[in-house]
Amino acid sequence: MTKATLLWVDLEMTGLIPGKDKILEVAAIATDWDLNEIASLTAVVKVDDNIIKDRMVGEFWEQNKESRDGLIAQNKDGEDIKNVEQKLLNFLDENFEKQSIKTDSKCKNKIILAGNSIHQDRKFIDIEFPKLSERLHYRMLDVSAWKVYFEGALHQKFAKREAHRALDDIKGSIDELKFYLSFMKGKNHD
Repeated sequence: MTKATLLWVDLEMTGLIPGKDKILEVAAIATDWDLNEIASLTAVVKVDDNIIKDRMVGEFWEQNKESRDGLIAQNKDGEDIKNVEQKLLNFLDENFEKQSIKTDSKCKNKIILAGNSIHQDRKFIDIEFPKLSERLHYRMLDVSAWKVYFEGALHQKFAKREAHRALDDIKGSIDELKFYLSFMKGKNHD
């Protein structure tokens, strides 16, 4: 069985403030360096209704009512955060080379986290999924860095649908990186 090299993650949260906001939905896709999908996982985290009521308000959620309503509707079937973290750890064990969990200065054998604006998701991972965080390298593959360069310097924009649902968003991020990499492989777009 082919082992993965990149762990693509997208989280949907009640908002963007770690510590106040909570993870609602998680999607993970394991890929190789050619961005071929090896396996995927989705899970819903049960979040207290009062947190949802207090945090899922404002302009962003008003503009994304369909996504908000879907996230809220599935919350009743969500799982405890620790159960979801264990599912993620099992996913790593099944799809990546066995990891050395010991911390060392070189972060040898740690898994590379990938995604769009993944630094924001990483803040939530560090707080809500600490065992997962221990398994991750400090370096990350952030598609948004490519986006900044391609839009700013090359005036090339990838038309990504913003579903604000974890699995759709992560698949869009992988497609977006494939778009940028196509320029490096000589498949230039006009």
